[in-house]
Amino acid sequence: MEPADGISLRQLLMSLGEPLAELQYAPDLDAVVRGITLLDPEDPPAARPGDLVLALGVRGRAALPVLRAAGRDRAAAVALKPVPAGSQEALRTAAEEAGVALLTVRPEAHWGHLDALVRAALAAGSPARPDPESEGGDLFGLAQTTAVLTGGIVSIEDSANRILAYSRSADSDEADDLRRLTILGWQGPEPYLSKLREWGVFQRLRTLDAVVAIDAHPELGLRRRLVVAIRSGERQLGTIWVQEGSHPLAERADRALLGAARVAALHLVRRRSELSADLRLTRTLLAGLLDGAAGPQSLAGHLSMDVRRPAAVLGFALPLGTGPTRSEALDVISVHAAARHRSALVAPVGDRVYVLLPELPRGISPEVLRGWAQEVSDAAGGHLTAPLRGAVGRVVPTLAAAPASRAEADRVLDAMASGRITAAVAALPDVRAEVLLGELLALLAANPEVRDPRLTALVAQDTKQGGQLAASVLAWLDHLGDVREAADELHVHPNTVRYRIRRAEQLTGIDLRSPEQRLLAMLQLRLPRTEE
Repeated sequence: MEPADGISLRQLLMSLGEPLAELQYAPDLDAVVRGITLLDPEDPPAARPGDLVLALGVRGRAALPVLRAAGRDRAAAVALKPVPAGSQEALRTAAEEAGVALLTVRPEAHWGHLDALVRAALAAGSPARPDPESEGGDLFGLAQTTAVLTGGIVSIEDSANRILAYSRSADSDEADDLRRLTILGWQGPEPYLSKLREWGVFQRLRTLDAVVAIDAHPELGLRRRLVVAIRSGERQLGTIWVQEGSHPLAERADRALLGAARVAALHLVRRRSELSADLRLTRTLLAGLLDGAAGPQSLAGHLSMDVRRPAAVLGFALPLGTGPTRSEALDVISVHAAARHRSALVAPVGDRVYVLLPELPRGISPEVLRGWAQEVSDAAGGHLTAPLRGAVGRVVPTLAAAPASRAEADRVLDAMASGRITAAVAALPDVRAEVLLGELLALLAANPEVRDPRLTALVAQDTKQGGQLAASVLAWLDHLGDVREAADELHVHPNTVRYRIRRAEQLTGIDLRSPEQRLLAMLQLRLPRTEE
């Protein structure tokens, strides 16, 4: 019997399948799952009737209160990972007493991935879904139909290589390493993606409106597969992959795959258009908050956020240029931010992308946020041709202070753009000296009247005559007056450095014995010659 609202636990488990979730106990497989509750370890255990509770970060017997609360609130099921052997019996007993199903999730699986797949399955099973005859059914159904038509094992991915849906296989041994690891990890693992890039697969998908065949590579654990891009006009929305199982693919598998890609495009275009109005409003409100042009109430009211909780902003500098690289970078940032923080909001502003992390746990470590930003940068490195640089703004006590966190991230990104910071990801405490130096130099560059005209004349003379007096003074200052170290840097004799220092003092009248003059020279001589 079809549930009136939501889908049965049996249907949900069939949609997810192995290797994501395993059923440990269920009082009734026909119990209806109506929604999802994401439970952080610091949240009080609570759920809504019919929800699947994803207990993030809850380990072992610490899950007992979660199971009891789920029973009290009439939730349908609780999902945990991993479950130590010594706690399994106690947790099953607690689930039985509470009258809720207990699922265990593989340690390698991402919670964000499971959340996305469950929501997709719920949307597909909802009575409010589009008419299958007119819209082509849901993505999971499309994946299963494509698997039947091609005789293979199918997965549908978005433009960031995130799995949106996949077919079920009667024999789990038919799936090769790439498919198993992709389903577990939400995305294709980097060693395999690197091989696909090396073989030119992604390049062909960007330029060809045709099926691309990939030969089997037993030494890599890869079986033969076909892949086609999902397109809307010139824009690539995702891909459909078909892996050959224990039997060869159907004779016309490529034709079926092309048709499936065109049907999938209708799904993804519809999904984007449905979200576009709400997404535009959210990004407008978010940009207003980060710019300081609007308070937090509008955004918080729109998304039902708690303005009293801590927040932070991550900033990323998009690669230069236009085209798919920028959109792919935005996809990668959005996917990984949402996987790490359920309330994360992403807004592109100019050549930067900002991730607002509202409703953070009190006392969250800046190291955790730095780790999240590093994950985004690393993931982007596997997809993009240009590096993605990231900055971590400080954690602020309330949402109203988010502009201060954004400003701190911008200061770090500005210093990265100047080349003074080589790290891919940094926070202000890590690079405070480099950031402050850059800001002082920007002040000097923008205000010629505060510079010493004698140093300006020295640089001008060097530029005109091809001299090295200014460079030698700066090297000598950088090495705290050590002539030999300065000479090694300049690749000249120490006496040459001594002569140049005396000559610079004679020509300009500056006194490098003065600490104040030395400090000003160290700053001003760092300005690019175009500024001087």
